[in-house]
Order: sequence, then C-alpha cells, then structure tokens
Amino acid sequence: MTDRMLNHRAEGPTSAPPLLLGPSLGTSAGLWDKVAPELSITHRVIRWDLPGHGGSPAGLIAPGATVGDLAALVLALADTLDVERFAYAGVSLGGAVGLHLAAHHPERVSSLAVICSSAHFNGARPWQERAELVRREGLAGLAETADARWFTPGFTVPELVEDHRNADPEAYAACCDALAAFDIREDLPGISAPTLLVAGRQDPATPPAHLREIADAVPGASLTEIPGASHLAPAERPEAVLAALRGHFDGYAQRGMEVRRQVLGDPHVDRAQSRQTPFTARFQDFISRYAWGEIWTDPTLSHRERSMITLTALVAHGHYDELAMHVRAARRNGLTPEEIGAVLLQTAVYCGVPAANSAFATAQRVLAEEDGG
Repeated sequence: MTDRMLNHRAEGPTSAPPLLLGPSLGTSAGLWDKVAPELSITHRVIRWDLPGHGGSPAGLIAPGATVGDLAALVLALADTLDVERFAYAGVSLGGAVGLHLAAHHPERVSSLAVICSSAHFNGARPWQERAELVRREGLAGLAETADARWFTPGFTVPELVEDHRNADPEAYAACCDALAAFDIREDLPGISAPTLLVAGRQDPATPPAHLREIADAVPGASLTEIPGASHLAPAERPEAVLAALRGHFDGYAQRGMEVRRQVLGDPHVDRAQSRQTPFTARFQDFISRYAWGEIWTDPTLSHRERSMITLTALVAHGHYDELAMHVRAARRNGLTPEEIGAVLLQTAVYCGVPAANSAFATAQRVLAEEDGG
C-alpha cells in the first residue's frame, strides 16, 4: 500500500466480475464483513477504506474535499487493479460516491446499489458544524454516540465503533466537508446504470424518504426497505442486504431460469416448479443460480457442446432418469439422433459397455416418444 492509494481488500476469483464496496463515514471496510465473503463467491469483491479510516492514508484528502475527490480516488484504485468496469455498492458516504461515479463516469459503472444514503445530506450546516467540532475536539465524543446514530437500540458492532474512534480527525472532517457540499439531485435522471436503493426502515440519518427520492428520479431504479435496520444495514441486517444485492447484481437465478427453459423446455420446468416445496426451494434456487445461471450461460461452450458433455457424465454415473431428460434437451439444442448415438457409443469405450447399453435403451425410448409425438 502506498500513501497515494486507498487501502483495500480483494476477495473472490480474479476472473469474476468486479464489485467495489464503499464504506460509510467513520467506519472501515469491516462494515462489509458479514456480506462481502458471500458476494465474493460470484464476484471479485474489492472493499476500500475512506482516507484516514481503516488502513487508508489520511493525506489522501484535504479540507474542502468533495465527493468527486473521493470518487477520483476510487477510480485510481480501480485503474491500479486493472478494473475498467465494475458494479458498485456503497453505504452513506460510500453510496454518495457511487451516485457520483454513475452520474459522471457512466462508462465505468455497470450496476449500482446505494444503501442508507442520500442525494443530499440535509444541507451543509450540520456537516460544517461537525467538521469544526472534530477539528477542535477530535473523535472521542462522537464515537460515544455512534451506536445511537448507526444502529437500532440494543445493537452494536464494537469493531466499527472502534474504527470511528481511531479515524484521523482531519480526514474525518474533510469527509464532512464532502458531505456538506454534496447535492446530486439534478444529475439523478441521467444515471443509466441499473440502480437499487436499499433503505433501513429505522434509519434516522438517511430515512427511507431519502432513498425513495433517488428511486423516483433514476430511470428504472428499484427500492428495498429493510425492517429492523438503522443506518449501517450491512452490519445490522446482513442477510437482508445480501439477498437484495444478490438479486440486483447477480441476476443468476433469473438468467438461469431463462436458459433452463430454453434447454429443458417449459413443460419440464413448470412441472419442477409446481413440485417445489419449502424443503426443496433452496435446492431449486441453487440449481437456477449455479448450474443454469453460471455454467450453462458461460459462452465458452455452446449449448450443443454442453449437451454432449452432460450426456457423457450422466452415463458415467448411471443417472438414467436425468439422462432421459437431457436426451430431450440435446434434441432441443440441435443434436441429431445420429449425433446422440455417437456420443453414447463414445461412452461405451470410456464409461463401459453395460453403462452404454442402458444409456442406449433410455435414449431409444425417448427418441421414439419424440418421433411419436
């Protein structure tokens, strides 16, 4: 880490789509501890610290700073990591940075989530007064009231309160300057990235009305309100935030269901859906997101090629009920009966003649049913 770059933490496969996570004022990247590991299953997650917070140098920001200055630091970090285009989620000040990026650098932001934030933070005066207080007295007093500002009564995350206490006062005050000057309402209609707004229903700092204002102005934006959450929703209600972000950024279940229907046909998928119970719901979601939403949507192999591989694997493991389904799928994906037969003949060599014998019997029955239909 250098004194000219934001401190950051990267998680997940380097080949996965990048997702940047921004923190709120007074916290660190630890704000995302209960959410980022799950998001990193499908994304290259990059969390960053504000200047003077966590591990970021305080000298990256100066009095009179703007949210645009912070956004420039985020872009510099992305450039250093060779990340050209990214999804972005941010809380409070981190969400304001996301709005600025989406409005002024639309070519960089593929998708946006703004959490417990605002297009304006109740005018300049409260933040100017807070900046003056912090420059004069430091952060100890404000840290004592952090729980009341951040969480619902009785809830706390001691590590985040400690982050608040240990932040650099001058850098914190400069971030207050940025919040004081921030008002992006006029630019909201020009944001083109798919946008999700997440509000904590008990958030006194940026109540749901602030997020609703953004949702109403950004074309196509959606709004989710989380009950039982105050200002730091990812820390207080991580499961709800994770579900909202997955649905917005991944889209794997939706894309997977589309491909599943293309390959297996509507009647099969409708039957599977009609048999779904609370006991099997998570398994069906797993199939839609991972098998169909990630593997079958990967353009490296065509659906024809994937059908041939799948037929072989099912024969090898003796899954003949699944084989019947995928013989039908192979026909939908353009394989001829002769090509299916050639695949099964190949399995006789590498999976064994008895397995191939059963596979030919299954395939012959399915193909005859199709010819008869």
